[in-house]
Amino acid sequence: MVGATGYSGFELTRLLNAHPRAKKPLLLKRAEDTASADLAECYPHLSGNGGFPLEPFSWTRVKNAGVDVLFLCTPHEVSRAWVPEALELGLRVVDLSGAWRLKQAAHRGVYGFEDSSCQRTAEINDAAVYGSPELHAAKMPGAALVANPGCYATSIILALTPWLRDGLMDRSAAIVCDAKSGVSGAGKQPTPRTHFVEVSENLSAYTVFGHRHTGEILEQLDLGGDQLQFTPHLLPIPRGILSTIYARVAPGVSAAELEESLRRFYAGRKFVRIFAAGALPEIKYSLHTNFCDLGFCLEPNGQRVVLISCLDNLIKGAAGQAVQNMNLMFGWSESEGLA
Repeated sequence: MVGATGYSGFELTRLLNAHPRAKKPLLLKRAEDTASADLAECYPHLSGNGGFPLEPFSWTRVKNAGVDVLFLCTPHEVSRAWVPEALELGLRVVDLSGAWRLKQAAHRGVYGFEDSSCQRTAEINDAAVYGSPELHAAKMPGAALVANPGCYATSIILALTPWLRDGLMDRSAAIVCDAKSGVSGAGKQPTPRTHFVEVSENLSAYTVFGHRHTGEILEQLDLGGDQLQFTPHLLPIPRGILSTIYARVAPGVSAAELEESLRRFYAGRKFVRIFAAGALPEIKYSLHTNFCDLGFCLEPNGQRVVLISCLDNLIKGAAGQAVQNMNLMFGWSESEGLA
C-alpha cells in the first residue's frame, strides 16, 4: 500500500493486518513523503504489532516482494500516473483516489485530467470497475483495476439505486442531497478550513455546485445534472456521514413498497442495513463499522419522501469498501476481514 499515513490509509492498514487471507501489508511512501520510518510512530494504535515500517516506493521493491494487489491511497494525479505502470507489471490495483472512477470526460474535468487523446489511458479508464460491491460485485473477479468510490457518493448511490431502478421515484422532480461529513473526510493535511477553531461549534456548506463526487453520483444513478442537487457540509465531528435526500415518489407508491424495494435489492448484502419505515439511521450507529444504514419517512399524502443514509466515511466510505473489493477480486467471501 502507498499512502498509509493518511486517515483512510491507516484504517486500511489496520484492516489488512487483521485479514485472515492477507499477509502483513507492505507499506511504501513516496519520495516527497517525510513521514516517520514506522507507521506506529504516526499512529500509536498500532504499537505492539511488530512494527509497520514505511519504505521508499519503487517498482522493483513491489515486484521483488511478490505483491498481488496494490492499494493506492494517493493523490488523484499520482494514481493517474502510476496505475498504467502497475498494470504493465501484472499487478491488480484498488485505487482509493478519484483518478479512475469516472467514465465521462466532462465529469473527469473536475480532477484536471487532460488525457483523452491517450489511447492507453482511455483503455484503462474504460476497463476500470467502479468499486461499489453492492452494485458491481459480478465485475470484480476479473478486474485488474477497481476504482474505490467516494464516501459521499457511496452514501447517496446506495440510498437511491433501488428506488430508481424499480421506477418508484418521480424523475421529473429534482432530487436534493443534503450531505454532512466529519472533518476526516477532508484528509489529514491541515487547511485553514479544517482548523479546530474554524470547525468547532460550527456547521458550513462547501463546494456548492462543484463537488468532485457529483459526477460519480450522476453516472452511477444515470441522472442528468438538472435532476440532482448535491451539497456537502462540514460537521464538527471527526468522522461519519449523514446524507439527507429529498425526493418525490411516483404516484401511488406506498411506504411498504419503498421498504420492500430496499430490502429486495440488498437481500444478501451484509453491509447495507435497512431500517423499518419511519425509523431513521444516525451517524453513531455506523461509526467504526463497514455498514451503510438506510431509512426513510414518506409524507402522509404519499408525495414526498425523506431518505437518510449513514456510514463511516473512513470505513464503508473508503478502507472497508476497499477490502470488500479485494475480497471479491480474489473470489473470497465479501465480509472476510470485516466481520
